[in-house]
Amino acid sequence: MVAAASVVVAVGTATGLLSALDDGGGGSDEARPEVTSSPLLAPLPAESSASPTPSASKSPSPSARTTQARKPSRTPSPTSPTSTEPEAKQAPAPGSARLYRYPDSQVLDWVSAHRDDPRRPVIETEIADRPAAVWFADYSPSTIAARVRAVTAGAAGAGRVPVVVPYAVPDRDCGGASQGGAPDLAAYDGWIDAFAAGLGSDEVIVILEPDSIALANCLSTGERTARFASLARAGRVLKAANPNARVYYDAGHSGWNAPAKQAALLRQAGAASAASSDGVFSNVSNFHTTADEIAYDRQILDALGGPAGLGAVIDTSRNGNGAPADGEWCDPAGRKLGRAPTTNTGEARIDAYLWIKLPGESDGCKGTPGTFTASYAYDLAR
Repeated sequence: MVAAASVVVAVGTATGLLSALDDGGGGSDEARPEVTSSPLLAPLPAESSASPTPSASKSPSPSARTTQARKPSRTPSPTSPTSTEPEAKQAPAPGSARLYRYPDSQVLDWVSAHRDDPRRPVIETEIADRPAAVWFADYSPSTIAARVRAVTAGAAGAGRVPVVVPYAVPDRDCGGASQGGAPDLAAYDGWIDAFAAGLGSDEVIVILEPDSIALANCLSTGERTARFASLARAGRVLKAANPNARVYYDAGHSGWNAPAKQAALLRQAGAASAASSDGVFSNVSNFHTTADEIAYDRQILDALGGPAGLGAVIDTSRNGNGAPADGEWCDPAGRKLGRAPTTNTGEARIDAYLWIKLPGESDGCKGTPGTFTASYAYDLAR
């Protein structure tokens, strides 16, 4: 099967996307994450395919930033991975209640400003009230520690677990719509040091640089080696700063690289070392089914080696109906929310289902890339 890779598009600077669950602490205006959306991903030229099951989509799904879409989902259902995706409207599983909903996001702003909109109850209940990741997609060394701390301190105060996404690696998105990041790896290393300083001491999940490993084919061999060394360092720095931080590395998705190929890249980036990694993440801003991602991630973990405790997290935000058969990645019709965010998956080696990409933030077809689009959100949630 041939599948295209996904690329990330950053829209503006990344403030806190929507994050998590119930009441969470905010932070001062100066310290709060500044951006509105999670970057998007766009399809690239075809790569070798690696779908672990016959049901996997043949074409790449977009990721949810500005170009391509890979996303997290909501609370898990006890059904087996081969069953159809559950409807989004379900009672949160116990693990969902542990995840943090950062109280500042585009969807929350929309809900607050549109109390009389007939779509508001569905969008509020099915999307706004769910935990989601907070993205930090701008290179801002002077403020990043305080902005990260605003999220982690708020979560700690609420007794919740935040999900944060550092997204500032140099040459990100291979010069595509989400291009940007730190000016060079030395600057990035310093930015990561500051990011780590904001992690606090409580549990936090770190989704380290979506697309940074799966989408590294635009770099020369030397550049790729240097990036992977920097990512390995980043994992060590994050975990040393907060031993309760769980750091996950980019595994692409089930329609991208073959598991053995992706595992080899991950190993070079430090993902097999307990000093830097807790495992891998997949399907960010994409639409591949949870069943396909579970099978794919397990194959990667088997090929990766490393400590037995390494696991995987899956973005289930928009994968309720799987990837479109025609490979459309830009706000494709007929998609729906996936499983709700939770840390109780009931699946061996699958640590969490997360909403890393915020449902309703457009890929650029139903609205301006990265902006919350109520019609799109409603279609996903109803």
